[in-house]
Amino acid sequence: MRDLGCGGYRVVLEFETRRVDCRRCGGVKLERLEFLADNRRYTERFAMDVGRRCSRSSVRDVARELGLDWHTVKDLEKQYMRAQLAKAGPPSPVVIGVDEISVRKGHVYRIVVSDLIARRPIWFGGEDRSEASLARFYTELGPQKCGQIRLAVMDMWKPFRNATAAAAPPSAILFDKFHIMRHLGEALDTVRKAEYARLSGKDRRFIKGQKYTLLSRRENLSLEGRRSLKLLLAANKRLNTAYLLKESFGQLWSYEREGWARRFFDNWRQSLKWQRLKPYERFADMIERHWDGIAAFCKPENKVSLGFVEGLNNKIRVFQRRAYGLRDEEHLRLKVLTCMLDPL
Repeated sequence: MRDLGCGGYRVVLEFETRRVDCRRCGGVKLERLEFLADNRRYTERFAMDVGRRCSRSSVRDVARELGLDWHTVKDLEKQYMRAQLAKAGPPSPVVIGVDEISVRKGHVYRIVVSDLIARRPIWFGGEDRSEASLARFYTELGPQKCGQIRLAVMDMWKPFRNATAAAAPPSAILFDKFHIMRHLGEALDTVRKAEYARLSGKDRRFIKGQKYTLLSRRENLSLEGRRSLKLLLAANKRLNTAYLLKESFGQLWSYEREGWARRFFDNWRQSLKWQRLKPYERFADMIERHWDGIAAFCKPENKVSLGFVEGLNNKIRVFQRRAYGLRDEEHLRLKVLTCMLDPL
């Protein structure tokens, strides 16, 4: 049985275990030893060491380093992650974040629910991003804990709203700022494409290849990017207007009273008049339809970090790329649920 190495040497333990006849079932039972892993060829502390290594490296790299089979390392990592979840205990969320993530090509989604106070994912599952899939989370959570949820942060996907309203009616629904700004970025890119199609010849050279320069925040641009942005905005009046409107809209989440936020939005929408920015007008209509879920952020008790869910999705994509895709659904679920937990 393999144990933790010592001084660069591999350590193997040899010992005898008892085998007893069971009078109840008539079978032969093997003695249970607490220091053994689920895979009885390894000790538990060796399995924990393998799990800690896998949290920093890919399964393939750990298997190559320790001279183990890939499937063996994956099974030991699963045991480690289950131990992490057992130590963390069952969730009892008050503020949750709901989002979907693509697990493979072909629009195959799973739902990720996070506890925004504890700052960790607490559920990963479903068959798609439907209302029935999210309802499974609330069913597993139970009616008592569902009644404790006071705020649910999500995008404007209607099935998520319906499932939350049905299972946790006391909770307020808050639409995620990053998803809303993504819609506004798409509107700006539509304006950019329209301007590129409208112009011809040398006038196009200012717009070509500047998609991400326009969509990025100014403070995130390099010195060369800022120069390109300045040149582009000076050369095209409509894109300059669309860019300034996009940058100013982020101010909406700084207000502490709904009345002030509403006045800002009405003024912002009024400024679209005569600008001939149809994508922006459609975006403003969408905000109007979902105003209650945006204005909820103005209440002091709803001032939560809105970037955690997006940051979690980026973290999930990182270890998906590192593993070149995780085909084992249970392995992926454990990876997601433990990615924010402290190591054992």
